[in-house]
Amino acid sequence: MLKEECKALLDALNKVTACYRHLVLTIGGTSDTQNLREELKKTRQKAQELAVANRNKLTNTLKDKSLSKEDKAEFERLWVIFSTCMEILETDMRRALELGQEFPLNIPRKHLIQTGMSGGTSGVAARAMSVQNMKYDAEHNIDVMDLKDLENEINQVDEMIYEMEMKVSVPQWTVEAKQNPGAELKSATSAGASSPGVISVDDHNKPVCDLSKLLAGVVFSSVLILAIILAVCVVKLS
Repeated sequence: MLKEECKALLDALNKVTACYRHLVLTIGGTSDTQNLREELKKTRQKAQELAVANRNKLTNTLKDKSLSKEDKAEFERLWVIFSTCMEILETDMRRALELGQEFPLNIPRKHLIQTGMSGGTSGVAARAMSVQNMKYDAEHNIDVMDLKDLENEINQVDEMIYEMEMKVSVPQWTVEAKQNPGAELKSATSAGASSPGVISVDDHNKPVCDLSKLLAGVVFSSVLILAIILAVCVVKLS
């Protein structure tokens, strides 16, 4: 029962973290609005809540001396997945901070980059596109306050990762994978085809993004990152 609870928590964290990465890719694009920034904030905060729950559950379990060798190996595998997920979340939060600083919401629309993901990058972006973009006074811009909060949250995630390494020592090279490379992705894809659903990041089960759009975002992420870098260079040189 405990093992299933840990797996369910970890699965929820993976989904929310992946969704957060998908949303980060739209910062500075034609889908970027105040609604999107608010969804980004809610998604990353939900990810942090799930991260704390995962950390507490796995830490307490791995400290249990009565664990069998087989169970310990399984929980160590989950711990490695959790640690990797936290590193990805921290990286994406830093990316969101950099892009948010480069593309504040009060800049002229002509400076927004064409990411190729406008008009339906996710359920959030679709809703954001249907709402008229609001103008905010530069001195009271809410996204400036959010960037300060994001900076503090990045430091908190860094501290959490450091504490995790101090409390539980599980070298990644000592953990053996239980599936072939790509097996989990294929399983998730087939599951999504048989019983489609959406990812929820709040208590009211609001849809944020579906699996197909998430996979599309991952596939094109490298191209989009390059486009963002080039756009930033162009803006700085102009």
